[in-house]
Amino acid sequence: MNARNSLVFFLLLALMASSCGVNRRAVTWVLLPDTQGYAEKHPEILHSQIEWIAEHAAEIDFVMQQGDLTDDNNEEQWAVVRSAFSKLDGKVPYLLAVGNHDMGSRPGIFADIRNTEMFNKTFPAETMSQLPGFGGLFEEGKMENAWYQFRKGKQEWLLLTLEFGPRESVLRWANEIVAQNPHKTVILNTHSYMYSDSTRQGVNDSWRPQDYGIGKDSLDDRVNDGEQTWTKLVKMHPNIRFVFSGHVLNSGVGTLISINDYGFPVYQFLANYQGGVKGSVNEGNGYLRIVTYDPRDNLLSVKTYSPWIDAAHPGEDHNFTIRHVKLR
Repeated sequence: MNARNSLVFFLLLALMASSCGVNRRAVTWVLLPDTQGYAEKHPEILHSQIEWIAEHAAEIDFVMQQGDLTDDNNEEQWAVVRSAFSKLDGKVPYLLAVGNHDMGSRPGIFADIRNTEMFNKTFPAETMSQLPGFGGLFEEGKMENAWYQFRKGKQEWLLLTLEFGPRESVLRWANEIVAQNPHKTVILNTHSYMYSDSTRQGVNDSWRPQDYGIGKDSLDDRVNDGEQTWTKLVKMHPNIRFVFSGHVLNSGVGTLISINDYGFPVYQFLANYQGGVKGSVNEGNGYLRIVTYDPRDNLLSVKTYSPWIDAAHPGEDHNFTIRHVKLR
């Protein structure tokens, strides 16, 4: 069985599991971390990823992008991104994160200030708020802090996407949204959270939000890294159970299971394939992650596949199963 057929078979299994009963239905998400190199140099690779997702829309519940949609935050690269993601409109719901390369005072200057004008011009709130499952925004007219919801069988989900280096005020808002939805299982999607040593990004790590210009902000605008976001948001709620992030180079992968204040495990993942990551070619070679949760067997499966080269990723850190994942 070749790689393409094996991935289609995997998705078909997920679909079959979802039809086994109303109470226990598998959920499948596709993750697209750090697409910046495609926007700059290889738009054809980004289009291959999006077209593959659109072709398998019936088996995919939600698409999450982990930030750094562009490399230089300019009009040309945003046009590439908009052209690609428009192919999902009306087919698969998706949410986007803002990375450090998607903000700044001008193109090519990264996160010196929290200016996301190009992102919000490309994905305007008046349009994105019409997508299925849209819940609300932190700031009117700005999509970088937003939440969505969907239902699969009897399982209700809330997807929360937060800006790069979420501000104190953003974390307070996120706490309120999660607390107001206690019966929904929450997924946090953000650009920078996990590190490549399978710990949360903290004071001794590279590429922290505090290392950029926005790191000088104070009071309500003070930024938070992964460890701070865990302490001030994630671990404080029984229903935040998953965190997905990108941003970090080195190996570009990390997996961590931590116990929150209520005694429940939280599954936290780093995935990044961009240029600069060890072994990366073609700015990532089109790899995306397929994550499926099957409540029938309490299994969480992670697969990494490239529609561009029609192959699964060979690394063990990119394809694995976590057992005994019981959400309720």
